[in-house]
Amino acid sequence: MIVQRPLVLVVGSLLAIAVAALYARLTSAGRREAFAYSNLAFLLDATRVSVWPARIVAGALGIGLLLASIALAGVSMMLPVPARDGTVVLCLDTSGSMRANDIEPSREIAVRAAARAFVRSVPQGTRVGVVAFATTAEQIVQPSDDKDEVMQALDRVPPANGATAIGDALALAGQMLPSRGRRVIVLVTDGVNNHGLDPVEVAQRLGASGVGIYTVGIGTNGSGIAIPGTNEEASIDEDALRTLAAAGHGSYARTVDAPAIARTFRDLARTTVWERRRVDISLALAAASAGTFLITFLGTALAGRFP
Repeated sequence: MIVQRPLVLVVGSLLAIAVAALYARLTSAGRREAFAYSNLAFLLDATRVSVWPARIVAGALGIGLLLASIALAGVSMMLPVPARDGTVVLCLDTSGSMRANDIEPSREIAVRAAARAFVRSVPQGTRVGVVAFATTAEQIVQPSDDKDEVMQALDRVPPANGATAIGDALALAGQMLPSRGRRVIVLVTDGVNNHGLDPVEVAQRLGASGVGIYTVGIGTNGSGIAIPGTNEEASIDEDALRTLAAAGHGSYARTVDAPAIARTFRDLARTTVWERRRVDISLALAAASAGTFLITFLGTALAGRFP
């Protein structure tokens, strides 16, 4: 928390304490006077009145003044906010191994559904692009902040078939990203690269230029389930995915079922394009102070609790 005018904060805090204490004292004095000069019927009625309403009012006045003093002091905080210039490229594995059903109903279907969850969850204004890759990498849609356009583009992602060119996908995604701003690649694959550019070299180059790389591992090891149309067992190379994420200063997440994949994508949408920024909270505190005073005034007026 950063305070531009600390003296105002100190004086305002002392004033808030003084006003709250004075209100409580005046209320208490008024009650003692009522006891001293009232008749028996009034005394019996007064003794049934709790002291807590007066204490609540005193506390509310103090809080309102404290909030006002903090607002006048010019307080700002470092808070996570959506990046104004955030761009994300989703790299979706469409190689033959994605036909495996070690994740029900299949890796391919689960990833497509999760990609839609990602697009729905990114903050408004974030530009999202899509790359599909198998033996080669293909641009499905340029980064756009039109969510409907991106969702429609996901229908053009080709069916799973072919080899896995992770390096080619990362290179193409890097070309689609702008030269500045918050830039992120979300790579979704089983990590078993077998074609094209060296993905580690590409990831290191992208990471050095400030691009964040987040990897999502799709699949399981040791399931005994073969990739349809082959004798090859479905697997996942987690070490490779961790290496790629580390090169891009991002993180790796493994998912083992369709609901977990969707949750992972939603979490990535809410975190990858956020940044910590200094935010002035004076106006919000001033509004909270005014609201506190208004509620206190209305409550005491209705209850007849003014001293």
